[in-house]
Amino acid sequence: MAEERGDCNREMTVFFGANSSRGDVRVESTEAAAKPDCSQIRRQAAARFARNGSGGLAPMAPLAVNGMSPFLTARGPMPKTEAELNEFLADLGISVSTVRHPPLFTVADSQGLRGEIPGGHTKNLFLKDKKDNYFLVTVGEDAVVDLKQIHHLIGAASRVSFGKPEMLMELLGVIPGAVTVFGLINDTEGKVKVVLDEALMSHDVINGHPLTNEATTSIAAADLIRFVEATGHDPVILKVS
Repeated sequence: MAEERGDCNREMTVFFGANSSRGDVRVESTEAAAKPDCSQIRRQAAARFARNGSGGLAPMAPLAVNGMSPFLTARGPMPKTEAELNEFLADLGISVSTVRHPPLFTVADSQGLRGEIPGGHTKNLFLKDKKDNYFLVTVGEDAVVDLKQIHHLIGAASRVSFGKPEMLMELLGVIPGAVTVFGLINDTEGKVKVVLDEALMSHDVINGHPLTNEATTSIAAADLIRFVEATGHDPVILKVS
C-alpha cells in the first residue's frame, strides 16, 4: 500500500505541473493499464483543485487511498473513472483505442507530446450564459471561435463566459486541461448542452481525453454521436468555427 501511495503521490506531482520525465508514448487497448489504481486519489485532488480554482491549490495533505478524503466535499456522485467510461462504451458495443502520454494541459502540449494519432483532435469550451445555462462546445484543436458572437449560434441567453472550475468538476467531472466530450457521462441530469462543430465532425475519427489528460482516446465519429445520445444528451452539430 505504501508503494501504491508513493506511485500516486508521484502522479499528483506530475498532474499539478512539477518537472518530470516525459517518457515514451505507448498504445493500449480499452482495458485499464496494469498499474496502481490512482483514480480515487486523482479525483480527490481534482475536486480540491476545482474548489480552490486554477489560481492556487489548497495546502497539500495526505490523500486517502481507501475511503474518502476529509477535503472531498463533492455535491454529487463521484465522477466516473476512465475504466468506467471504457465499460460504458463497451456496453454500447463501441470500440475505441487509447494512447497514453504525459499530462497535457494545452493544445500546444497535445500537438507536441501525444505522438502521431490520426483523426480530428478536439478543443473543448465549457461555457455559461448569464442565466447559468451551461454549454460544452467541441471543435477542432486549431479552430477559431468568436466567443463574442457564439451565443447567437448555440442558443445562449446572453454572451457567454467560461464556466468556473468547480462547476466543470460538478457537471462534467474533470478539471481544466482535461475538458472532454466524454465528460458528458458525468452530466446525468442533462444540464449541459453539447455542440459539436461541423468541421470537426467531417473527420471519420475523433480524438479526446478519456476523463484524464494523460491519455487520448480515438472513437469513430458516428460512435461519438451514439455515446453522446446514450448519456441522455441531444448532440447539436453546428458550424461554430
